Amino acid sequence: MFASCVCVASARIRSRLCALVLVVAVGLASELRVRVRLSDGLVTEEILEADSERDSISLEFKQGDGTLITFVADFKRDVKIFRALILGELERGQNQYQALCFVSRLTRNEIIPSESMARLRQKNPQAIRLAEERRGLEPLMMSAAVNLSRSWHLSSHIRNMCSEAREAIYTREVDVQYWLEKGVDGSIFEVLPQTMEVPSFQACHSTKDLWQPCLCTYSLHLEWYPCLLKYCRSRDTSGKGSTYKCGIKSCSKGYHFTYYVPQKQLCLWDEET
Repeated sequence: MFASCVCVASARIRSRLCALVLVVAVGLASELRVRVRLSDGLVTEEILEADSERDSISLEFKQGDGTLITFVADFKRDVKIFRALILGELERGQNQYQALCFVSRLTRNEIIPSESMARLRQKNPQAIRLAEERRGLEPLMMSAAVNLSRSWHLSSHIRNMCSEAREAIYTREVDVQYWLEKGVDGSIFEVLPQTMEVPSFQACHSTKDLWQPCLCTYSLHLEWYPCLLKYCRSRDTSGKGSTYKCGIKSCSKGYHFTYYVPQKQLCLWDEET
């Protein structure tokens, strides 16, 4: 398996790069736009969408370097998907975009339910949001690949999100084992040619030859997302107490992915400075 580059962004991706206004869709899907400050100090707009019927949430934003980050939580299948569309270095022989997808298990209490997300509104759309809780950086060793053509066995969102990534769709063996126990068809997974215990390849940042295989790293941060529901207490006229949902708690979290590439040319951002 190998990372792929795409020559042009799809029409859907180009449209995501344009400025839009807050829209609440008809039916069970809704969209919210939130201004967020990134770790480099720049302000970006996050687009959060909830689909109660499909029981999923998506989050998308553009980084200061032009990279488009998309995150999807598929609650029905216990799957979360990260996609990065990275601007290529044309002067170094790369195409316009390089697409990466990382798939891992979604655990409970990582993000609020889709039906709660669909009801979120903000009183001041111009406010710049900062997360209330910082959940640190999670390292993930992506030691297996996902077959795009058969990915619907795991989640229908993978094919929709990762078609540009083609053969650059990575996951972890521990998550593969979890999904296999849930009955997912094992033919969609392929173990990559390296192991965590005895690394077979050098890190890409210490590899000089652009055409040598190596272990690439890629990091991304979700700077603001609704991670927990807040509950408040009230009392009725008889003094009986009750609780009700009264807001959300926001979090930020970083992810550090390590994975095999057949040539350093596919990992030019991972270089010594």
